[in-house]
Amino acid sequence: MAVSYKRLFKMLIDKDIKKMDFCEMTGISYSTFRKLTHGENVQVGILETICLKMDCQLSDIAEILPDPEPSPENGTDERV
Repeated sequence: MAVSYKRLFKMLIDKDIKKMDFCEMTGISYSTFRKLTHGENVQVGILETICLKMDCQLSDIAEILPDPEPSPENGTDERV
């Protein structure tokens, strides 16, 4: 499973919040922002801070994406 923060970035666009303004407002570093843009792991405390500063819920900024199911075209056919 993977985490997507596309909802966060859509929110930033909708509210016309620039990257640097967001980092200053939330107190997160640019390297943490980069992790968010690449869907990498970040501490839950950081997500909590973002939610408190943006006045939103975790589900407003992130979603869990299931792993893609293997397909027979990729040679992962499970038939015996």
